[in-house]
Amino acid sequence: MGYYIKAEADVKIYVEDLNPKGNKTILFLHGWPGSHKLFEYQFDSLPKMGFRCIGIDTRGFGYSDKPWNGYNYDRLSDDVRVVIDSLKLKDITLAGHSTGGAIAIRYMARHKGYGVSKLALFAAAAPSLIKRPNFPYGLNKETVLQIIDGTYSDRPKMLQGFGDNFFYKHISEAFSEWFFQLGLQASGWATAAIAKTWINEVLFSDLKAINVPTLIIHGIHDEVVPFELGEIQKQTIRNSKLIPFNYSGHGAFYDERDKFNKELVKFIEE
Repeated sequence: MGYYIKAEADVKIYVEDLNPKGNKTILFLHGWPGSHKLFEYQFDSLPKMGFRCIGIDTRGFGYSDKPWNGYNYDRLSDDVRVVIDSLKLKDITLAGHSTGGAIAIRYMARHKGYGVSKLALFAAAAPSLIKRPNFPYGLNKETVLQIIDGTYSDRPKMLQGFGDNFFYKHISEAFSEWFFQLGLQASGWATAAIAKTWINEVLFSDLKAINVPTLIIHGIHDEVVPFELGEIQKQTIRNSKLIPFNYSGHGAFYDERDKFNKELVKFIEE
């Protein structure tokens, strides 16, 4: 079931809500440049096990409104709070992939983990996606600047190149086209604005503010968010555990979807 929730006076956020009467709730935050549909192979399976699965389309992406402004982590985490408040969610697992993981981390710090009893991070872009003077991990800033330039000059070509680096296992041509279309569904300005956010935002103090059990899933072959960032999250977040996925790139939820679903369910139920 899909519907819209008003995040601001002129901004509506699209929400996919499966099995609303499920025993336990997972709120999924997708990565750039996709939508809630990235979690199709979780939504196919987890509701059968009794879970309520809610997927948010980040503003600017998927079916959500695409305003000119509002693409910093504070505003994006505030959008999550609006959804949690509107649906009166409690005791949920907040699950974020890539940029969605960064938004989840900011939510935990900015909103003090309101309504969240467990956190799951999948290749989260934190504490910094790019290398900085005192942080030698992550991507070179120039790589992100090239993504931004590509967005403004030839977004379809940029998206195809990004898709080529996303998965570790072979994907069919049809699947590749499906993934490409998810990226095209976003607005160009939101696509670029989120990439700029990677340069401007850091989450070092946010990681230290997390005080719920946290699962970290990270593919060791990840070319988008290097595996070292998952190791740093493990070192910084209290009561966290890191599960390396040995046959995954950036999209462990598809590269090793059966293992992914199994580990997520195990974490929520333990």
